[in-house]
Amino acid sequence: MDHIRIAIIGVGQIGKMHIEKYKGIPGAELVAVCDVNELEANRVAEQYGIPHAYADFRELLKRDDLDAVDVCLHNNFHAPVTIAALGAGLHVYCEKPIAGTYSDGRAMVEAARKHGKQLHVQLFTLYGKDTKAAKTLIDGGMLGRLYHARSTGFRRRNRPFVDGYGTPYFTRKETAAGGALLDMGVYHIAQLLYLLGNPQVDRITGKLYQETDMRADRKEQSGFDVEELATGFIRFAGGLTLDIVEAWAVHLGGFEGSSIAGSKGGIRLPNDQVGAGAQPFSYHSTVCDMDMDSTLDLDMMDLRRHRLNENEDAYSSSQHHWVAALQGRVPLLPTAEIALNTMLISEGIYMSEELGREVSADEVIARSRTSAVKL
Repeated sequence: MDHIRIAIIGVGQIGKMHIEKYKGIPGAELVAVCDVNELEANRVAEQYGIPHAYADFRELLKRDDLDAVDVCLHNNFHAPVTIAALGAGLHVYCEKPIAGTYSDGRAMVEAARKHGKQLHVQLFTLYGKDTKAAKTLIDGGMLGRLYHARSTGFRRRNRPFVDGYGTPYFTRKETAAGGALLDMGVYHIAQLLYLLGNPQVDRITGKLYQETDMRADRKEQSGFDVEELATGFIRFAGGLTLDIVEAWAVHLGGFEGSSIAGSKGGIRLPNDQVGAGAQPFSYHSTVCDMDMDSTLDLDMMDLRRHRLNENEDAYSSSQHHWVAALQGRVPLLPTAEIALNTMLISEGIYMSEELGREVSADEVIARSRTSAVKL
């Protein structure tokens, strides 16, 4: 499988970004695109030199020359389209979050196992230089026993549609299922779960907010009924804990980057800010009974790995990894399982908000229901 034949389902903002990424990956062959907006599907196919375009994904799945599909739809469309594609004998790469609810995400994972196909979820933070450096330090024992982590994501005032970009579908539960937590938080939470070894969730508490001003006309047009700020606290089996703050909009000057604390050392990941507010990756420990705060040359680390390690290109991005895994060059990272655990945490925060109390993971799993759009 030197050439992986792929079709894109959904050619909106995200779909176009995926197409651009595939253009730079040897072995990735884009065969077809699909979108309910047939005119746009045809236009994108012509723009990128993709041979075929469809308006109905069911017709696309009838092709016999595909290896995989890339699902670039809004959250509540992920499960039905992914499950149909897996049932058609295709591997699936799905945009984050895995779905709109834990129930739907679990159905996707179970369908992949049932049909013996690979399910990959887009979690770009897993392939960053900071994540690679953090995992190297953790695997090398430089943090000791991990006991607490903090997941942060900051935007000063940058909500979809109401602040001038994107469509209202990002701000409505019926299509997006959630707000800042599912849009941004999934990346930061999944990154930490990966570094922590994807631990088993025990208990979850959280609170959601929509407090900052927005233009009245945009608010009405958007149907904005999701959170702009999410907070949470997670207890894992074995005593490990995680606190979360994720903001689409908040009247503050920024957050520190996500972090992990261990018995021998700690790491702070870069934050999402640019310019004067940006923070580099840092490692903190004690040397000869002196507190040490240090930075690393991540660019040289990455250059050296690409020079010396076979298949290092397979970890350059989520899509590089997907193609390399389908080529059989590397094993697929457990992104579906990490994404499902991320959804368990996210839905637990939503449920905690609704019930006004802490909830158990078992309770979230038992109460989770589908939010998938019926197609």
